[in-house]
Amino acid sequence: MIDESSVEIDSLSHWYGKDSTRRQVLQSVSMKIEPGEVVLLTGPSGCGKTTLLTLIGTLRKIQEGHLSVFGEQLYGATRKTRQKIRKKIGMIFQGHNLLRCLTAEQNVQMGSDLLSDLSYKVRRDKAREWLRAVGLEHEMQKLPHDLSGGQKQRVAIARALAASPKLLLADEPTSALDSVTGREIVDLLKRLALEQACSVLMVTHDPRILDIADRIVKMEDGRLISSIE
Repeated sequence: MIDESSVEIDSLSHWYGKDSTRRQVLQSVSMKIEPGEVVLLTGPSGCGKTTLLTLIGTLRKIQEGHLSVFGEQLYGATRKTRQKIRKKIGMIFQGHNLLRCLTAEQNVQMGSDLLSDLSYKVRRDKAREWLRAVGLEHEMQKLPHDLSGGQKQRVAIARALAASPKLLLADEPTSALDSVTGREIVDLLKRLALEQACSVLMVTHDPRILDIADRIVKMEDGRLISSIE
């Protein structure tokens, strides 16, 4: 059996707004991401990078073109199909999206709770393991308002990894981190890709981490204009 691509995109286009305010943000995007591949997506702000991530992550409906994730076609997909796919995807976005009433450990356990075949203790231990991996072993019981911006980012990263994803989508994951911590995080993501065949698609403007990529894809004005391996 030939392994299928984690992500296959063909002629994907997307618009925002209606009538006179309608604006095209993606123009006939086509690409593939293979299992275990680390792809960095670069380009100026507003060129469509985050929109592409949200479409792959099933957070928006496909308007035109084809997009399949783990062999499941998303154009016209049912809500049930999108939910099934989403359980295999880890997402790290700039807003952190932590629940303010939960501790760092509880926020991360929301990721491991997706692994319903594991006991509560194993899911809790997995959450603690990932918090230690991102350097927050002493902050587990803190609420988000007691954490710095960089610490919140690391909690969000740990939560995404705790779900044992087969695809990780990351939007500027090192933007709130110092150079040393940022390097540790991207090395962790690279290890995840190698050890668990997890595909990684990361939007970044950080030139310090380009060396981790198997491939660098540049986007401009909603189009993919180059790919460097």
